Amino acid sequence: MRLWPAQPLPEVRSENLILRLPRSADFGVWRDLRLMSRSHLEPFEPSWSDLDYTRQAFARRLRRALKQARDGTDYSFFVFRKDDRRAKLAGGLTISNVRYAVACHANLGYWTGAPFAGQGIMTEAVGLACSFAFDNLGLNRVHAAFLPHNTASRRVLEKNGFVEEGFAEHYLKINGRWEDHVLFALTRARRDADVILALKDKTSFRL
Repeated sequence: MRLWPAQPLPEVRSENLILRLPRSADFGVWRDLRLMSRSHLEPFEPSWSDLDYTRQAFARRLRRALKQARDGTDYSFFVFRKDDRRAKLAGGLTISNVRYAVACHANLGYWTGAPFAGQGIMTEAVGLACSFAFDNLGLNRVHAAFLPHNTASRRVLEKNGFVEEGFAEHYLKINGRWEDHVLFALTRARRDADVILALKDKTSFRL
């Protein structure tokens, strides 16, 4: 089931997290988090210049994100961790290149701010995003790719049921260089099977 254009812009929630599209008011916290995480993220992302952190660049990103979401092609979520007083921006997650018909799949990408790394936030966020992709968008597969030495990304995907499907030479240009990537994927059938198995395990534990 597609959400656009009849449905409002999506917001995905759990007990701990909120995934929503960026807003103009997010610029300050986004810039601060990206700048303090620059050295942390640089080895895993396309090159950023100082101009990429300006309000004008953020406004362009925002306009593009809203248009793509309304078109149903890409969903660029900010990931917020719920706090006692207000939600804190912890990173970002994108469901991109959404395809239907005989393909019915999309790509998944994500980043975590340095202060929030290693806290399980992105593991939970990826789970929420996959539920959105399968249950709301009606997709059949979600693809993800990461650098071979990025063990943190491997753990995030494996904890969500993704499995390794291949290796792509010079797949993406990262930090100014064409880099090899490991290819992972999750199907709706595998996700549903894992959910059923988890429920059976919980039932057995309670018994």
